[in-house]
Amino acid sequence: MTVIIGLEIHCQLNTRSKMFCGCAAGYQDSEPNTHVCPVCLGLPGSLPGINRTAVMYALKVAKALDCEVPPESEFSRKNYFYPDLPKGFQITQYDKPLAVRGSLLIDGEDGEKAVRITRVHMEEDPGRLVHMGGGDRPRYTLVDYNRSGIPLIEIVTEPDLRSPKEARKFLNKLRATLEYLGVFDSDREGSIRVDANISMEGHARVEIKNISSYKGVEKALTFEVTRQKNAIRRGVKIERETRHFVEARGVTTSSRSKEEENDYRYFPEPDLPPLRVSGWVEDIELPELPDARRQRFIDQYACSPEHARTLTGGIRLAGFYEEVAPVDPPLAATWVADVLLGELSYRDMGIDSVPVHVFRELLEILRAGTITDKNGVDVLRTLLDQVRERQECESPAACIVRLDLGKKAGGEIDRIINTVVRSNPGAVSDVKAGKKGAVHFLVGQVMKETRGRADPAELNRLLLEEIDRLEG
Repeated sequence: MTVIIGLEIHCQLNTRSKMFCGCAAGYQDSEPNTHVCPVCLGLPGSLPGINRTAVMYALKVAKALDCEVPPESEFSRKNYFYPDLPKGFQITQYDKPLAVRGSLLIDGEDGEKAVRITRVHMEEDPGRLVHMGGGDRPRYTLVDYNRSGIPLIEIVTEPDLRSPKEARKFLNKLRATLEYLGVFDSDREGSIRVDANISMEGHARVEIKNISSYKGVEKALTFEVTRQKNAIRRGVKIERETRHFVEARGVTTSSRSKEEENDYRYFPEPDLPPLRVSGWVEDIELPELPDARRQRFIDQYACSPEHARTLTGGIRLAGFYEEVAPVDPPLAATWVADVLLGELSYRDMGIDSVPVHVFRELLEILRAGTITDKNGVDVLRTLLDQVRERQECESPAACIVRLDLGKKAGGEIDRIINTVVRSNPGAVSDVKAGKKGAVHFLVGQVMKETRGRADPAELNRLLLEEIDRLEG
């Protein structure tokens, strides 16, 4: 069964004020209902005004996604009644969006593919419901209107995605693009929310709401693919409906029948004039975007395509790599992409928490060959744990001395090799018989004696030389 997925992504624009009023947009650490005014509370007689910066940010996104900007766009009222919408309607764009017909390249299941963008339009965020107690069935709900009126763009894709994995890749690429543009702060709570439309080819479409994380998108869609396929196999008809993603349980639950567009009774917003900004696009200069930076990393730093793709997946990560790359670009790429990111993920830490000068010093030590890769990982883990525990982070050199992780001197290595060879005559006989596993066993024994302070490749050579010498 072919999976068909389309996404509707709501992204908060990182402006200083709200979309249609002068209230501060930085509400995250504030007391509830303190960033409000008559406009964003929808009080009678209040009139909205358009945030020019928000419009410029939205146009930047449209240009980066290679969208067409029509000569005129228009705000409309989307009418529905919900506690987080004080006006009884949301100001959005409907039949005249800001931008249409764009695309974004991703690494799909079968190679590179262009995901078509249907439209990019602007709207205001509603307020936030805070459910108190009771888990999935709260005892009561509070409303915080601080978020009401925050500038949003909604990016709607065509149903071009064919798996939950592709959907997550699209979101990761889109997030990186928005970060490079400087219009979006991915660390801000609620900065991105996703609605997903999913169906099996030939069956009804289901909308999934309440997805608020990148991992959540893949989890929600994976569950829904399984649910729909199992229902179809049992002969159960898939109903067109809206479902709610319960992140704590990793499941979707039925919410309501799917609304049609005419249920919202859209009509043009009478208090706002049409936008005529297509001429502004020519004056917008785009920064270096992820694809361009990836190619530059390949050309300038001799990164592998895989490393370059990983390292340009976020603007902070790319900046970190460029700061440490001068030590040794290929070595830095390997250690940042293959080692550091995994250790950070395990500790739920971000790249911003890593002291650049500390990591650079570790790379210099690794480049000099005075420590093995294995012990280099141990040093990195120790230093990251110190940062996580908010302890004073020691230098890599001091950590190596304190933990005695430096490479063993040549004379001591020779002595250990001689002891290991003489203590394992059976393994030595197997080596002479051409059994490769016996060499690995002897290397392991030496590594054990040196506590990892030796180069395995070099040990392999030295062990064979020692066995040949004993034969002679």
